[in-house]
Amino acid sequence: MHIQLSSRVAIVTGGANGIGLATAWRLAGSGARLAIWDRAAAAGTAAADALTAAGHDALFVEVDVTDRASVDSAVARTVAHFGRLDILINNAGITRDAQLVKVKDGVVQEGMSEADFDAVVAVNLKGVFHCTQAVVPHLLRQGSGRIVNASSVVAAHGNFGQTNYVATKAGVIGMTHVWARELGRRGITVNAIAPGFIATEMTAKMPAPVREGMQAHTPVGRMGTPEDVANAYCFLVSDQAAFINGAVLAVDGGLVIGT
Repeated sequence: MHIQLSSRVAIVTGGANGIGLATAWRLAGSGARLAIWDRAAAAGTAAADALTAAGHDALFVEVDVTDRASVDSAVARTVAHFGRLDILINNAGITRDAQLVKVKDGVVQEGMSEADFDAVVAVNLKGVFHCTQAVVPHLLRQGSGRIVNASSVVAAHGNFGQTNYVATKAGVIGMTHVWARELGRRGITVNAIAPGFIATEMTAKMPAPVREGMQAHTPVGRMGTPEDVANAYCFLVSDQAAFINGAVLAVDGGLVIGT
């Protein structure tokens, strides 16, 4: 399938590293012009410079998705540079893992902190709300657009030590369904992807037995790559996916919890 995104302007949040960076390159390879939004200024600038050096039209914008003023400023700068917006990939996310309550030697100890709960909600859930609400008016004016949100397979199955993360990823699915209903008749589709175990810098830091367990739980026999997820993003923002709206596409290698 040949995907053509010629001249379309795509925003990729969290685009400086990992899945976001792979997505930026995948979209650029299909002809899109890229705005990389991230808090990591050095990595984001390097990413945009590398895309530009490869012949793509790319811009880095430093942005904090938890801060609405920062998001509004990023939208204004992106529109000023490219003249339009077409695609929003809400990819930015963080983890702050901890058990709800810890028990050691029969004694209940402090578990997940309120600060860590709030931090993950602010980026993974409220950040998606901020970015989408700020971008949608531009899509409405032109009567077309694509929005894809990052959820996770853990939204459906839960995951040990991730109360905050799972809550946000389940919330993203809910928002995706609402926005698909609200915006579909205006020419804007809203979908989500749900990655499984993906080989990123974060998973590379995990102990080898944990990574091996992830792979063993994945029926295709390997962990996913950032490019696997990038391909799913690229399909959902393409013309070939024009009749897909409100869907949650699993990119998980057929993951079945407990197998």
